[in-house]
Amino acid sequence: MATIKDIANQAGVSPATVSRVLNYDASLSVSDETKKKIFEAAEDLSYRKKATKRNSSKQIAIVHWYTEKEELSDLYYLSIRLGIEERCKALNIQSDVYFLDNIDEISNEEVDGIIAVGKFSATQVNELTTVSPHVVFVDDSPDEDKYDAIIIDFEKATKTVIDYFLNTGHESIGLIGGREQLKGEEVARTDLREKTFITYMKEKAMFDCNYIFVSSFSVDEGYRLMKQAINQLGDHLPTAFFASSDVMAIGSLRALHEANIAVPERVSVIGLNDMSVAKYVFPSLSTVKVYTEVMGETAVDTLMERLEGRKIAKKIFISTSLVIRKSVR
Repeated sequence: MATIKDIANQAGVSPATVSRVLNYDASLSVSDETKKKIFEAAEDLSYRKKATKRNSSKQIAIVHWYTEKEELSDLYYLSIRLGIEERCKALNIQSDVYFLDNIDEISNEEVDGIIAVGKFSATQVNELTTVSPHVVFVDDSPDEDKYDAIIIDFEKATKTVIDYFLNTGHESIGLIGGREQLKGEEVARTDLREKTFITYMKEKAMFDCNYIFVSSFSVDEGYRLMKQAINQLGDHLPTAFFASSDVMAIGSLRALHEANIAVPERVSVIGLNDMSVAKYVFPSLSTVKVYTEVMGETAVDTLMERLEGRKIAKKIFISTSLVIRKSVR
C-alpha cells in the first residue's frame, strides 16, 4: 500500500497536506488543483501498472458527466476515468478528456469512439451518438439493446452490507444515501442502493423510515445528513449505517467524531467504492470495493471491440467485494 509520504512525493506537497486532504479536513484551504494532484496521485499509486500489449492508432474521447470541479467531490468517477486513461496508455490509444461543460468541443472528425462516464439524459445520449455511433457507457445503461455498458450490481452490493450488519448482531441499520440529478431533469433520480435498502430491510422486517437520510453524493452532504440523524434520533441513533458512497461515509465519520460518538463501538459505518483515500481516514473505512480500474479497462476494451466490427451490444457487470477495516465492530 502506498504511504502518505509516497503520495506527497508524487503530488509535490507536504505529507501533512496530503493527510488533511485525504481526510477532507474542512478547515484546510488549498486549491482545487492541489486537491486534484493529491487525489490523482493516490489513485495512480493504487493501480497495478500493466505492460503495453499492442499499438493502436485510435483516438477516443472520455466524456465525464460532471464538471471538473464536481469530480473532486465524488472520487468514484475520477477513479473510473483514471482507469480508462491507464488502459489507453497501455494500448497506446490517444484519449482526450471532456467534462459536462465542454462536450461541444468534441470533433466528430477526430474521434473514433466515446467512453461516457456517469449518467446522461436522453438528449445528451443523442448528442454523443451524433458525434460518434460508437459509445460505451460506464456506470449507466441508457439502452442495453443499442449501447455497450459497464456497470455495477448495486443491488447485490447493498444486500451484502445489510447481511454483514445483521450477521454481526446489529438490530438497527440506517442509510446515508445519495441521489443524482441529470442535466435537463427537474427531479433527482432515486438511487438503486436506496431502493434496495428499503426493499431488503422490509423483507427482513427491520425497516424504519426514520433511519433513512438522503441528499446528493458529497462529503459535505454525508456530514450534514449524519448530523441531522444524530440531532433527530438522539439515543435512538442506529448502531450501523450504510453510506451509499465512500465520500458520504467520510463526511458521516466526521460528524460522528464531532459529536463524540465512538466508531465502531457505538456506530459502525460501511461505505461503497473503496476509493484510495478510504484506508487513510480515521478510523479506516470499511467499504464495498468497486473495481473502478477494471471498469475503466473493460470500457476501453469493449470500445475497441466495437471499432473492430462487433455489432451486438454488451452489458457487462463488474463484481464487488466487501472490505472490512476499522469502522465496524
